[in-house]
Amino acid sequence: MNFYIYHRKDWPHFTWDNDYLISPLGKVRNMQGKLVGKMESLGFNLKNEAILETLTLDVLKSTEIEGGILNPDQVRSSIARKLGMDISGLVDSDRHVDGMVDLMLDATQNFSKPLNSERLFGWHSALFPSGRSGMRKITVGAWRKDATGPMQVVSGAMGKEKVHFQAPAASILEDEMKKFISWFNNEEQSDPVIKAAVAHLWFVTLHPFDDGNGRIARALTDMLLARSDGSPQRFYSMSAQIRLERKGYYSILEKTQKADLEITDWLHWFLICLVNALESTNRILENVLNKAQFWNNYSQTVLNDRQRLIINKLLDGFFGKLTSSKWAKMSKCSSDTALRDIQDLMQKGILRKQSGGGRSTNYELIGINEKT
Repeated sequence: MNFYIYHRKDWPHFTWDNDYLISPLGKVRNMQGKLVGKMESLGFNLKNEAILETLTLDVLKSTEIEGGILNPDQVRSSIARKLGMDISGLVDSDRHVDGMVDLMLDATQNFSKPLNSERLFGWHSALFPSGRSGMRKITVGAWRKDATGPMQVVSGAMGKEKVHFQAPAASILEDEMKKFISWFNNEEQSDPVIKAAVAHLWFVTLHPFDDGNGRIARALTDMLLARSDGSPQRFYSMSAQIRLERKGYYSILEKTQKADLEITDWLHWFLICLVNALESTNRILENVLNKAQFWNNYSQTVLNDRQRLIINKLLDGFFGKLTSSKWAKMSKCSSDTALRDIQDLMQKGILRKQSGGGRSTNYELIGINEKT
């Protein structure tokens, strides 16, 4: 049997080198302060747009890390409705999207509320409203039972699986989670950012649920980062950065879980990842400001609802190439109507044909600072 971190005699008394972490932690704290100050200087509408962009990214990327794909329009619409934001182009969202959004919003909007098992069970139930993970029936809203064998993280084809980690037995989970929850609510000596990193490692090591452990671990991380910011308003996405650095994320977790209770390397990786996440938020802010500038430039231009819908999708980073057929599908209109909408925008200097040609004509938004 492999020897894991939770087998250590002093588990879960983690240790680390504070001196080694001073520099990256200081950089994180400085960047957090600057970002919050920058966001506070924005107007109400721009701030809400930045929050919506960040939360949408957080929900999408936290799900993607585990191999799941959610509809971006549904996620955005669900968040906007639940936060009472008045935006155009809202679509209906399914219960799986709403469940993930409910989890993330409860963790961040209610960051100061204590954690308990019932709250965690509620989050888990929201993630799996059908009681299944894909086709597989799982235990929902309760700690895993290990009825079909130990909880393992594996990779590789069937018959050639590689076991990366085996979680603690289900029989000890209740006691282990009591220790974790008590520490989560009461430990106040560590910096909140360091605490977020420790909580993440501790929770994924326990792996207390049949599925969804990574998403809940990242929600707990966001909850503690919101405490470190002193605000429920999210302007950066740790999950999006972890998604970009997924290979390194799984590698450092596996290495740490097979080592001792000295976790400096894990904490350093987490801090550098957070620095990268804070730097990436400048792109989100740039997109929000560009979008605001665009609509300010065309505030007097007459546009119909279909045109506004598609323009907003383009400003939000529409995936793929825009054709008249895609326009018709997204705006639920005929091909002739789509073509008239597009030609009207071309005449107004908002759209143009993409160079390169091909079997279909593709269109793109003219840059905000470009001249037609």
